[in-house]
Amino acid sequence: METWAFLDTSAGSPAYNMAVDEVLLSWHSRGKIPPVIRFYTWDPATLSVGYFQKVDKDINMEAVRNHQVGFVRRATGGRAVLHDQELTYSVIVTEDYPDMPESVTEAYRVISQGLLQGFRKLGLSAEFAIPRTEEERNALKQPRSAVCFDAPSWYELVVEGRKVAGSAQTRQKGVILQHGSIILDLDEDKLFDMFQYRNDRIRERMQRQFKNKAVAINELREQPVTIAEASIAFKQGFADALNIQLEPLTLTDEMKQEVDRLMNEKYANDEWNFRL
Repeated sequence: METWAFLDTSAGSPAYNMAVDEVLLSWHSRGKIPPVIRFYTWDPATLSVGYFQKVDKDINMEAVRNHQVGFVRRATGGRAVLHDQELTYSVIVTEDYPDMPESVTEAYRVISQGLLQGFRKLGLSAEFAIPRTEEERNALKQPRSAVCFDAPSWYELVVEGRKVAGSAQTRQKGVILQHGSIILDLDEDKLFDMFQYRNDRIRERMQRQFKNKAVAINELREQPVTIAEASIAFKQGFADALNIQLEPLTLTDEMKQEVDRLMNEKYANDEWNFRL
């Protein structure tokens, strides 16, 4: 059984959260720390956009400001996510880790087993989404919406056909970084305010259809789940699924300095966040 690091940084700013993920990736690539499972939340609630997403085309920045929501561009791909009432996870592990598949899709399957087990520990009959028809696969290549939770990708988690977690992945310096959202509660009106639409009718239709495509954990349970309870379930889920032991990790002063530098030079910088 391998030993991985576990880090819970609790609530952080948009720039801080993304900078910590990148520093963990960098330190793991240099062999300074083992693979890492990290949990965190967001203060303030934040809209994150994917690495390739065009802000001017997709995002209503006036609404982001009016809702006093933070904004950041991720180093990972995918579509926009409103990080609000959720637990966010990160997995940092080398591409050549034993039994880690080379393909991005299959690596999703292995890493997301931890999510699957976490949902089941919360009493939810989660399953992997596997797009089976040509129409479903084409929809992933050409999404009709900028909203991440509008449709599940390969091996994302669904309950009764509705998406309950959204993930994104990047590979840099021989390391996989996969992070994603585990939604406890969801304010759909607030979410849909964040995006651009050709007209109100299109927004209304998309929001109406969204209810059949995504769901928050606490809509599925009689007893609401807290962040603390979700953390326990998903921490054990990753440990069981990946057959690992988790040892606490503390950020060193040197790591904190790197985080501060990345925050100021990159993730808190408009040149990065609005580059497309």
